Amino acid sequence: MRIAYFDCIGGASGDMLLGALIDVGASIEVVRSAIDRLRLPDCEVHTERVMKGALSALQATVKTPRKETHRHYTDLVAIVSTTDLPDEIKAPALAMLRRVGEVEAGIHSEPLESIHLHELGGDDTLIDIVGVLLALADLKIDRVYVSSLPLARGWTKSQHGQLPLPAPATLALLKGAPVRYVDNVEAELVTPTGAVLLTSLADQYSGFPPMTLQSIGVGAGRRDMPFPNVVRVLIGEAANDGLIVETLTLLETNIDDLNPQVYEHVLNRLFDAGALDVTLTPIHMKKNRPATTLSALCQADKADALLKIILSETTTLGVRRQTIERVSLPRTIETVETPYGSIRVKVARWGDIERAVPEYEDCRRAAEEHHVPLIEVIAAVRAAIRFSSMK
Repeated sequence: MRIAYFDCIGGASGDMLLGALIDVGASIEVVRSAIDRLRLPDCEVHTERVMKGALSALQATVKTPRKETHRHYTDLVAIVSTTDLPDEIKAPALAMLRRVGEVEAGIHSEPLESIHLHELGGDDTLIDIVGVLLALADLKIDRVYVSSLPLARGWTKSQHGQLPLPAPATLALLKGAPVRYVDNVEAELVTPTGAVLLTSLADQYSGFPPMTLQSIGVGAGRRDMPFPNVVRVLIGEAANDGLIVETLTLLETNIDDLNPQVYEHVLNRLFDAGALDVTLTPIHMKKNRPATTLSALCQADKADALLKIILSETTTLGVRRQTIERVSLPRTIETVETPYGSIRVKVARWGDIERAVPEYEDCRRAAEEHHVPLIEVIAAVRAAIRFSSMK
């Protein structure tokens, strides 16, 4: 499995990501083809080698002579929808535009269909999004990992006047992503375009993933900072023959004096705070006293929040905390058609192993809508799987 890891040292923007991907080996002509495919006349993509601190980096510049400041979300969708881009590029590009549109609509309390995309409505946004997707396809990337993202305070100008940094759209797009605060600068380190690209592409947020490292690209930002204003992309083959290897945090505690009715509330709070898995295991403690082991698995950046929940919502006096490695099968989400509508299926493939598991929430929803037993919907999904191309 070929993977890409974006190491966001100085932040991330569309141009920085383009520069890093071209520097690591993506064809600049493939990236430039986005202009013709999007039918955006007079636009150009230029690159030049620059120094950022002591680091050599490639600076990509998207030149757009026309300033489109009043495009609607629907205008951008129409441009992408009418291109001859393949579905594997067009679909994620449209999904990213929708996320941007929904975020802006929420910020300004306007319907999605009528929302104006001011700074994000220009040709450069379209070229950045489609160009990055084309570059990743050209590099034959199967999985994307992203580091934590740096944010700083300050102000930025917009069509709506002065806005505090991080920009509201950036913050909304970064929900669920690990961030870190940089206190020695006042600047926009992550742009909305950089945010929507990385959060949409990321299969996982982590430190450096296990891989056989093959190539490194460095993309430059425009500003000079006290640190190198660059993003690095590392390309390599995943370790363990394509298995997904994650470094996670495990929190565990033994509890023998908590009202069992409270556990449902605790589990819901832990999942809402980002737990990947929470389990309750019956045990016997000293003096043969019945008890329960509460275990919560999470990404490292979520551990402190989960720890606080366990300490405040249960009667425990202490929690064991350890770093573990989880190895799992690579998986994708696919869709099958059933008499009860489209149902998503989680598909895992590795070597001779192939497994398909219906998404429970889709099955439950279909059962309620069609007033049939849940087991009947699940059986229909499994039948569809057997006769589909997943076989």
